[in-house]
Amino acid sequence: MVKNAFNLTNLLGSIPVTLKNELVKTFNEIARNYREQRWEPSELNGGKYCEVVYTILKGYTEGKFPSKASKPKNMVDACNKFEQIPSSSFPRSVRIQIPRIIIALYEIRNNRGVGHVGGDVDPNHMDATIVLYMVKWIMAELIRLFHNVNTDIATEAVERITDRTLPILWKVGGKIRVLDTSINMTEKTLVVLYYNRDSVAENLLVDWVEYTNLSVYCRDILRKAHKNKLIEYDKANKQVTISPKGIKYVEDNINLEKF
Repeated sequence: MVKNAFNLTNLLGSIPVTLKNELVKTFNEIARNYREQRWEPSELNGGKYCEVVYTILKGYTEGKFPSKASKPKNMVDACNKFEQIPSSSFPRSVRIQIPRIIIALYEIRNNRGVGHVGGDVDPNHMDATIVLYMVKWIMAELIRLFHNVNTDIATEAVERITDRTLPILWKVGGKIRVLDTSINMTEKTLVVLYYNRDSVAENLLVDWVEYTNLSVYCRDILRKAHKNKLIEYDKANKQVTISPKGIKYVEDNINLEKF
């Protein structure tokens, strides 16, 4: 799958661009607030996300999408109505699974101390985590439905469109700079690749991490990281991609929120 296939304009099929933008914006707000450990906004934005998803499902089942999201008078009743749609008309995820997850998300937003004072509990990591993974599942399912791809590709697309704003990195003049000067060159390389997730040309990487010599960088950093399975280094095409092991290393060992 080529990178361009994951551009927003190519995702979610016939859904209007305005609704796509609302969907991705609210999704990225949830993901970003979660990374920054801002539990309350992470959960609160789940309510807006539900409204956008509900609008998409309603437009899809009625055969006409509105230009922007709207909130039903009663979200639970509105979502339950999808179950009345004949099973032969739309997939089960449209009629039952996504609407039921919307109801669960709205319940957390309204009754877990998030939307107003007086809820049962304070906003916390546990609640924010379930919100994040429910909205990721919904996003992947919408991409699977409207982009006509399998679950693996839909899940990868979700990761590609996620806004990976990381305090440790600074984007300036088309370049990426690692602000933490205490980590080693391999770790800087992994952080840049973690942020990007797509393959990066070796000449761009050496520039971004500010290594002085490309051939030495390829020999001492990229080849060793490849040998340790932290990255995939395609020497023939001069492309570098972070591996699942590399992603885990970054998340377990590097403070991405340091600056």
